[in-house]
Amino acid sequence: MSDRFIHVHEPLPGLHVFERVRMGDARGFLERIYDADGEGDLLPFARVAQVNRTLTAQAGTVRGMHFQRPPFAEVKLVHCTHGSVFDVAVDLREGSPTFLHWHAEVLSERNWRAMRIPEGFAHGFQSLEANSELIYVHSQSYRAGAEDGVGPLDPWLAIDWPLEIALISERDTNHRLLDADFQGVAV
Repeated sequence: MSDRFIHVHEPLPGLHVFERVRMGDARGFLERIYDADGEGDLLPFARVAQVNRTLTAQAGTVRGMHFQRPPFAEVKLVHCTHGSVFDVAVDLREGSPTFLHWHAEVLSERNWRAMRIPEGFAHGFQSLEANSELIYVHSQSYRAGAEDGVGPLDPWLAIDWPLEIALISERDTNHRLLDADFQGVAV
């Protein structure tokens, strides 16, 4: 395991929670977000294809639940660099023993937590503070034709968002609601 991450737990098969390690002194700190030579077991994919940064201005905003379909399914490593979020991953893997189970972690600039979200999981979050920032490291580049999502307010998922929802995009509101015909995502 990398000396820059401490494994905290694996709440669902393949979903890992880590604490980031910073090197610091009186001047401040250095945090290596990714190192291709040292992250093989942390990020078990051949390359980093994309790194994204989001800023969510208003507390209570929900973004998600997003994923990409094969062959562009992606692994994400998510860090909160400012503020805090209630970060959620939902297992959509076809045939998984934890199919449609979700897990959430508070990721913040104060607790140094990160989540590695495997292929076949949907991901989203609710900002717990104004101006919360996330950095995502992706194993695949964004592909519009592979983009998909499930409704963050879907009663089948029953995600227990901690704050009243202040804002959610029309796109996220219009993600499909699950039904008995949804068999999951093949990965």
